[in-house]
Amino acid sequence: MSGSAPVPALADRASACADRLRAADRVLLASHIDADGLTSAAVATTALARAGIPVETVFKKQLDADEIESIAAREYDTVLFTDFGSGQLDVISEHVARGDFEAVVADHHQPADPAGCHPDAVRETDGYADFDHHCNPLLVGLDGASELSGAGAAYVLARALEPADGDNRDLAALAVVGAVGDMQAVGGELVGANAGIVEEGSAAGVLEEGTDLTLYGKQTRPLPKLLEYATEVPIPGISNDQAGATRFLEELGLDLRRDGEWRTWADLTDDERQTVASALVQRAVQRGVPADKIQSLVGTTYTLTDEPSGTELRDASEFSTLLNATARYERADVGLAVCLGERAAPLERARKLLATHRRNLSEGLDLVKERGVTQAEHVQYFDAGDAVRETIVGIVAGMALGTDGVDADKPIVAFADADGERKVSARATGPLVGRGVDLSVVMREAAQSVGGDGGGHDIAAGATIPAGETEAFVAAADDVVADQLS
Repeated sequence: MSGSAPVPALADRASACADRLRAADRVLLASHIDADGLTSAAVATTALARAGIPVETVFKKQLDADEIESIAAREYDTVLFTDFGSGQLDVISEHVARGDFEAVVADHHQPADPAGCHPDAVRETDGYADFDHHCNPLLVGLDGASELSGAGAAYVLARALEPADGDNRDLAALAVVGAVGDMQAVGGELVGANAGIVEEGSAAGVLEEGTDLTLYGKQTRPLPKLLEYATEVPIPGISNDQAGATRFLEELGLDLRRDGEWRTWADLTDDERQTVASALVQRAVQRGVPADKIQSLVGTTYTLTDEPSGTELRDASEFSTLLNATARYERADVGLAVCLGERAAPLERARKLLATHRRNLSEGLDLVKERGVTQAEHVQYFDAGDAVRETIVGIVAGMALGTDGVDADKPIVAFADADGERKVSARATGPLVGRGVDLSVVMREAAQSVGGDGGGHDIAAGATIPAGETEAFVAAADDVVADQLS
């Protein structure tokens, strides 16, 4: 390994996992389908290949008993799980105890209850199910929701997998994309173990951490669209107002067009960016935007310096959104190919999927505005039925939280139809989590009370429940949140 371990607290665990993988003739890598899962798989796949270990990669929307059974049927002696696996150690341990496969897990989700696992395959660590080849920040006192993502755990493993003359620090860029995509930027900035990975990426020359506008689309959106769609911090007369955004820019007296086309934020000089940013903040103050919202207009940004300026791949936030648009539409192979450096056809396909993704998110948000949300005492919810894909209903819920008619002081729960069952996604805010809300517990306990199961993070989690149990689930979730806030 070049230099010191990126996350010292996980160094021994990562080394044990790496040793087990090196002993394998070949590895089956199973990963989740979101941006964090895709980058986790890409980091691990690259590290295994560099270490000379043959690997096949598969993706799963969820890792339930049936999917784990299908993995066991693949007749691989060693299976590496990335961005999931810890929470499913109850089922995985049964297969390990039977000798179906040996497991290695690089994850950041809450591990299963050891009481529900096979005693020959797991042990207990601070109340969590654990075993010899388990790289998870929660097992060493790090927060898996804000300090290290699944891609970060895979990166720690990748560094431990380095050949004697190898250097996997270039993979830090993908790990940061995964963390940003997993909403781990606390107050707009990566912290904890994630910050250490940023430092390694910067030292390797693949990342640049800076301060800039936090608006989405700085690399690719024409300037008027950048401001018009800047609904994270709504500014009257600019946000959701095409004419207003255009007029605001034209009044600044800058050369904002090139060859008749609007320039992007990435095209501007530093002085031009300062002019626009200052005017934007001034307009926000004049229009009465709250001070905390104005402060959030500027924050920490993460640039992938090896990627061309003006592309989605240059900015960690845009890159993560592009990835989300692939696997959530059953094209994880496209997202993985882009992560592994393939361009041309895979990148073009990803961009088309992104256009579809954006349209579906917009339509989903319109649906929520049209139907409204139902208020329980401690949670609020909407039922999208089959009108919103179950793979994106959680994103829609997060976008809706805090908009007109949606209370930012309550977690929001979204339901969608999914293969005869109900997919549940929940989102909260940082202040709610600070007051004690933990959606991973809410989703797990409420789902189990109606014959389903769930989990995730404190600020974002999901579940699958039987059809017909929506009202009972809401009642149970409301009770759990009430207990957490009491």
